[in-house]
Amino acid sequence: MMDTAAEFIVVMGVSGAGKSEIAQRLAGALAAPFIEADRLHSAENVARMAQGIGLTDEMRWPWLAAVCAAARAEPQRPVIIACSALRRVYRDFLRRQLGDVGFVFLDGPRELIAERLRGRPAHFATTSLLESQLATLEPPTGEADTFAVSLTLAPAQIVDAVLRRVQPAEAPSR
Repeated sequence: MMDTAAEFIVVMGVSGAGKSEIAQRLAGALAAPFIEADRLHSAENVARMAQGIGLTDEMRWPWLAAVCAAARAEPQRPVIIACSALRRVYRDFLRRQLGDVGFVFLDGPRELIAERLRGRPAHFATTSLLESQLATLEPPTGEADTFAVSLTLAPAQIVDAVLRRVQPAEAPSR
């Protein structure tokens, strides 16, 4: 369970879970840099996903390395990252590369995620990619540096829940 402020906070989940919106709001609340991992995909990866074809591990490793490089290049901490991080091996890679990292897992029903994907036709990740993402997803159950939150909550409620986890409690005044 993620209980303290980490240098890097990854908002993770399948496409359509709301990673970008939540990560942007969280970055705003913390006055922190924001990295959209989707922007770091190769043209080949984007074309493949736009066709509804999931990525292979071999396609994901260079992308994850680019995400880590972009995050480490930010001079300010924490850095908020919107990244699917679907499998444990991907999260372990992020842990090795970034060190002090926490994960916010946006979890929720397939039907709601599919509805959200249908509502964003300009994005390369469409509903045809959802089944592949769900098949790849290894929920971070039992991983000490993770915090799961329901994506059925309003975005402001999700951000508030995360902020309660990552911001140190204020010392009582005397």
